[in-house]
Amino acid sequence: MEKRVFIKSIALGTLAIPVLGAGRATAIAAEFAGAATLLAKKLYPGDTIGLITPAGVLDDEESIIIAREIFETLGFKVKEGKHIRSRYGNLAGTDQERIADIHDMFADKAVKAIVCIRGGSGTSRLLDRLDYKMIAQNPKILLGYSDITALILALYAKTGLVTFHGAVGISTWTKKLAEAFNAQFVANKPAVFENPKSKGDNIVQTKDRIATISPGVTDGVLLGGNMTVLTGLCGTPYLPDFKDKILFIEEVDEDMERVDRMFCQLKNAGILAVIKGFIFGKCTNCKPSGGYGSVTLDQLFNDYIKPLNVPAYSGAVIGHIAEQFILPVGAKVKMDASQGTITLIEAALKD
Repeated sequence: MEKRVFIKSIALGTLAIPVLGAGRATAIAAEFAGAATLLAKKLYPGDTIGLITPAGVLDDEESIIIAREIFETLGFKVKEGKHIRSRYGNLAGTDQERIADIHDMFADKAVKAIVCIRGGSGTSRLLDRLDYKMIAQNPKILLGYSDITALILALYAKTGLVTFHGAVGISTWTKKLAEAFNAQFVANKPAVFENPKSKGDNIVQTKDRIATISPGVTDGVLLGGNMTVLTGLCGTPYLPDFKDKILFIEEVDEDMERVDRMFCQLKNAGILAVIKGFIFGKCTNCKPSGGYGSVTLDQLFNDYIKPLNVPAYSGAVIGHIAEQFILPVGAKVKMDASQGTITLIEAALKD
């Protein structure tokens, strides 16, 4: 999937809500400060799933057709957002159009889950104009990743809603992913997220290996998403409190010097100092910088993560890859950094 283009030069140094006078962001932050965990209801066969595009534009009709067929094949009805075919530059419509589709889906009593067709860029443009009070009154499953990280984290920060980081409509929907979708959203089963153990013809596993950065077991609320989008929310009221949380991040198409800068942002913003655990997914198509090159990802883990002395591992199947985990963001989990497992220990949905 095309990586969202996002402003990366956000001011460092604080997670506190900025003083914005009588602005809407301040009012929203005050209203929803300390929101309790909010759960959506699980799905039943025949329920309606809404399709929206809060970020990048869709460049062909086939993407919409395939997304519809995926969820119809899984046994659900599908409702399309009114503006999923709109375009405003590289965005899937104007801010007002994309906000309208989000609001329509949450307000529609017939819609039980909302799936983003793709990521891209532009979701953060919407956060200061969303009706969080209405959304909190109509909690629903929301599924997406990449640029959708902005919406996922903002909804948790403002309403406490547990949402889901995982495949979008144009992802590669294998039978294994379809089974994971049904296990999470229909069966509502306790889940253990663990990398596939497949050696193929090799005598040891070479693909999807995990690497323990710091051993140990811990539990806490799981928060995270795309690294660029998450760090871009620092200093805004749309980033949750990370104290005693387990942070997971992934990245795509970045030079390592930029990944270094983002780790530095997480450190200087005070996020790394307060987390209980750390999980790094995939850094897909990340590469050394030009010129004199750059530090490696392992060196960045040594610099920023090992000194934290919290359980930490890398290589989880999270990110811009096929068959990634469907992770409940805002739910309580236990992580084992030595085994590379994430275990859901509380329900992420209501029965």
